[in-house]
Amino acid sequence: MEKLTNKEEEIMHILWKLKKAFVKEILAEITEENLHYNTVSTIVRNLEDKGYVSHQAFGKTHQYFPIVTKEVFKKQFMNTATQKFFDNSYKSMVSYFAKEEKISAEELREILELIEKKG
Repeated sequence: MEKLTNKEEEIMHILWKLKKAFVKEILAEITEENLHYNTVSTIVRNLEDKGYVSHQAFGKTHQYFPIVTKEVFKKQFMNTATQKFFDNSYKSMVSYFAKEEKISAEELREILELIEKKG
């Protein structure tokens, strides 16, 4: 999968939430800044070119929908982050979050239970 810009990723999250949307509906969900309709339309078309979304035409307007699921994107994102920042070691990644106090001992125990149930 091609890497997304921050704005492209934000729009993907909106499309995952809405399931399908016209550009004006996507624009209404963007809260942090005022983007122009044409800018959002261009970003969505870029997402389509990258293979993340497709559309259904209604005359001259298009309704867009994701063709890459959030789960598939998340898996790719986490694999890439683990490779780049943790030398492809999930142990190093979990250790990092433990040291940064982003994960509690109780949460780690819950993760261990999940792993043990799968085995």
